Amino acid sequence: MDAGAATAIVETDIPARLDRLPWGRFHNLVIVALGITWILDGLEVTLAGSLAGALKESPKLRFSNLDIGLAGTAYLSGAVLGALFFGWLTDRLGRKKLFFITLAVYLVATAATAFSWNLWSYCLFRFLTGAGIGGEYTAINSTIQELIPARVRGWTDLVINGSFWIGAALGAYGSVVLLDPQHFGPDMGWRIAFFIGAVLGLVILFMRLWIPESPRWLMTHGRAAEAEAIVKGIEDSFRTRGYVLEHADFPRCRLQARSHTPLAEVFDTLFNRHRTRAFVGLALMASQAFFYNAIFFTYALVLTDFYAIPADHIGWFMLPFAVGNFLGPLLIGRLFDTIGRRPMIAFTYAISGILLAVSGWFFQQDLLTARGLTIAWMVVFFFASAAASSAYLTVSETFPLEIRALAIAVFYAIGTGIGGVAGPALFGALVESGNRMSVFGGYLFGSALMIAAAVIAWKWGVAAERKPLEAVARPLAFRD
Repeated sequence: MDAGAATAIVETDIPARLDRLPWGRFHNLVIVALGITWILDGLEVTLAGSLAGALKESPKLRFSNLDIGLAGTAYLSGAVLGALFFGWLTDRLGRKKLFFITLAVYLVATAATAFSWNLWSYCLFRFLTGAGIGGEYTAINSTIQELIPARVRGWTDLVINGSFWIGAALGAYGSVVLLDPQHFGPDMGWRIAFFIGAVLGLVILFMRLWIPESPRWLMTHGRAAEAEAIVKGIEDSFRTRGYVLEHADFPRCRLQARSHTPLAEVFDTLFNRHRTRAFVGLALMASQAFFYNAIFFTYALVLTDFYAIPADHIGWFMLPFAVGNFLGPLLIGRLFDTIGRRPMIAFTYAISGILLAVSGWFFQQDLLTARGLTIAWMVVFFFASAAASSAYLTVSETFPLEIRALAIAVFYAIGTGIGGVAGPALFGALVESGNRMSVFGGYLFGSALMIAAAVIAWKWGVAAERKPLEAVARPLAFRD
């Protein structure tokens, strides 16, 4: 972009025109082509969790429970650093370029995981896989927020993030087949599982070719003509399918184009101008990251160590768990757009924490069979899945457009670094102890974090439901 474009004042009605669009084929395609990332991540994470027993039994690897926890931590560490680096690039270079780059990183790294020869090679490839997925979170969440109409933004975002669990269900079923010794050897099934993830990533690359750059990103970078052409093309696609789009005087906004936002201004905006929102985002991300990653990454270990479930049967327990997680955002997600963000976020966080404490006590008292524990987790995570998805929704819609991707990255990184990276390793050690009381203590800690986050969301959360992004958080480039 030349110097003139970088300092030009852009007056546009693009945000209002995007928000007034009826739901149509364009939005369905956006959800499929971009939202499938979460399905892929769910497949990836569930395979890693379901394969824990196989990795321990692998003649080549022979991992311990601690090794499994370290591998989970490596994956999440990569996701943290990948989110930060690629999030920064997403705001500078655009949404479209980055969701191709990050997917390519994932594809190569997960294929390499299939050829791991020891703990350190496995951890390295899991780290790189996480970096690709972390970058995907920032690029994809930014794009979805900026293309979906305000009136359904909450439900759509929750369902897309919740689609992680469709991938989890596929991963659980796939692990049952791939870990069956009648089909594959003990050192082959888990390798095929990771290679399948790479093949699916290749398919997604082609699906994304048609997705346009975010018009909102273009208009803030002095590329108003490109943004106008994209929006006009979207509108024309609706008209050719029989939709009647009114010609109205939509609200316009005046923006000063800039090539990028200096990092000093980014952090001033996050931690000074919007420090209360930053506190809410951090609380939501950190609590759900510990809650989810600590429990989910070690669920297979609990089943094998406390209930003697064979490694090749773990997938059957993961399937209903995944179903409960997907149904939560799908069935109660619309309430985030109707009842509102603050009450629903507070409710889902609080009830998740309470139910975890109750089910953890039943586990500690040895009152649950493996099947009973799975049913308990289905109920807990029906609400927790909506809560976790709402954390991503919160940090992606409550900060200005110019720093949206990096804001997602920063809070994902800090939250996951605090709550997610330590969680799998800590719970791996707790499970290794073989002491139910120790594991219950971990559950209580996760429960307390979720309840504390519920209080914070209720007191300081932002009522962003059905509002344009520009009204929720005024762009830094806005000019009166």
